[in-house]
Amino acid sequence: MTDILNSFTEAFNLIFSLDREIYGIILLTLFVTVFSTIISSVIGISSGVVIGSKEFKGKKQLVRVVQTLMGLPPVVVGVLVYLMLSRKGPLGELGLLFTAPAMVIAQVIIVTPIIMGLTISAIKSKAECIEETCKGLGLGYIRTLAMLILECRYQLTSVVLAGYGRAISEVGAVMLVGGNIQYHTRVITTSIVLETGKGNYDKGLALGIILLLISFIINWTMQRIQEV
Repeated sequence: MTDILNSFTEAFNLIFSLDREIYGIILLTLFVTVFSTIISSVIGISSGVVIGSKEFKGKKQLVRVVQTLMGLPPVVVGVLVYLMLSRKGPLGELGLLFTAPAMVIAQVIIVTPIIMGLTISAIKSKAECIEETCKGLGLGYIRTLAMLILECRYQLTSVVLAGYGRAISEVGAVMLVGGNIQYHTRVITTSIVLETGKGNYDKGLALGIILLLISFIINWTMQRIQEV
């Protein structure tokens, strides 16, 4: 019990010590996760709204593919992105491997199907009712989509939160394509794995507490936005 209390004490000391490495890790984590979630949300929500609101040939098969990709193993994504960005890969000349943009690319591939699949489900539940109402009002396709998004805004906010939660908890893919390089591509989750593996439980615990605080702040902020 004493050891646990000491670990928590040291963890909070590290958090409030303004340690350069820890706060560098926090900033990089926020950059990678927020940026990848924004890109995934733009792609996933826009395509999910269209798929969920329209009936077309092959829709069921497409939805099944999206639902399958929602469970895409992150390590597989990491390997694929690694091969694409390696020197012998088709995008090797860009020199993105072991950089923050490579981590963003990997997270976008992982998070986009999740946001798309959840958006399809959210939109599908209200699409028929809203489309009938909009037809009665003589609204066009674009205004109907806008009305549909407005009516589903709370569900879509939850969808974005789910996507961000997946991004910020990711370890395998970002470790493979980022390399977990100190002061360069080391984020909170990969740092926790590294520090606990080295036996630095105080630092790992400090980073874990920060991870929880970030998740809490983002969830609280989004809930406040919903209440406005």
